[in-house]
Amino acid sequence: MKIATYNVNGVNGRLPVLLRWLAEAQPDVVCLQELKAPDDKFPEQAIREAGYQAIWHGQKSWNGVAILSRIGAIHETMRGLPDDPTDQQSRYIEAAVNGILIAALYLPNGNPKPGPKFDYKLRWFDRLIDHAETLATSGLPAILAGDFNVVPTERDVYKPERWMDDALFAPEARAAYFRLLEQGWTDALRTCHPTETIYTFWDYFRNAYGRNAGLRLDHILLSPALAERLKEAQVDAQVRGWEKTSDHAPVWVRLRN
Repeated sequence: MKIATYNVNGVNGRLPVLLRWLAEAQPDVVCLQELKAPDDKFPEQAIREAGYQAIWHGQKSWNGVAILSRIGAIHETMRGLPDDPTDQQSRYIEAAVNGILIAALYLPNGNPKPGPKFDYKLRWFDRLIDHAETLATSGLPAILAGDFNVVPTERDVYKPERWMDDALFAPEARAAYFRLLEQGWTDALRTCHPTETIYTFWDYFRNAYGRNAGLRLDHILLSPALAERLKEAQVDAQVRGWEKTSDHAPVWVRLRN
């Protein structure tokens, strides 16, 4: 079973790239972020013609998450994180697919720091951690997949000294990420590539992709009940080099049956 996450940076504007990648990579389940489209503008027909069912949680111009499946029904279990009914940003959707509970998430960027956007990031992260604990301790096979907007360690960023004042690399955000791991979640990419330089995002500016001046922002975390099934984890970095592509590359794991 191949499960992927991909920040598409605009699902309609990047639709040809998304469809090409789906056809070439053939993931079984995909979590998408940054749809940047309201619910009625999600390209459901094109996705269906590509062989995928979909559920989505959209928002005009910003945010937005979705789950696609080509291996069976998607049973939605949650839309938005609990504990803040006033939060209107579309950043979390969760569903059961083929016996696995899958959460697609898009954590706030948090810049500029300090300020209200960074405060919101940390509050949202706390809510995620609270909910993730219930998943981790449930005994269910579960996945948290998406753009976490967090660079966990210095190994995960090109020239870390340049990012010291950025919300992506803030000590508070990095600490929150490791609080998640302390619940028993497995960072699939780092588990499979413990010492490699591996990035999932390259800025559009200063030839960042060509220089491999990237960051690892997109993560797939496996619950204790699922971690033993991890077979492989990779980044489809070549997709970042395609024409009119996202500034993120798809990340995927392959699980043993």
